[in-house]
Amino acid sequence: MLNYDVFEAFRAAGVPDDKARKAAEALGQDQVRFAKIEAKLDLHSWMIGATVALNIAILVRLLVPA
Repeated sequence: MLNYDVFEAFRAAGVPDDKARKAAEALGQDQVRFAKIEAKLDLHSWMIGATVALNIAILVRLLVPA
């Protein structure tokens, strides 16, 4: 995945085409990896929140007399 904005910035800085293309592709791959990590982090946050809420509900049920 080539990030054209980064590629053009490298080209404007005078970097040869092949090196600018490799650097832009590497940055594009990193962005995909970070997006996947961020999605997993969002899922884990929801899972932790649900677990905390369930634990609080159990504690309330055990400690409050019926």
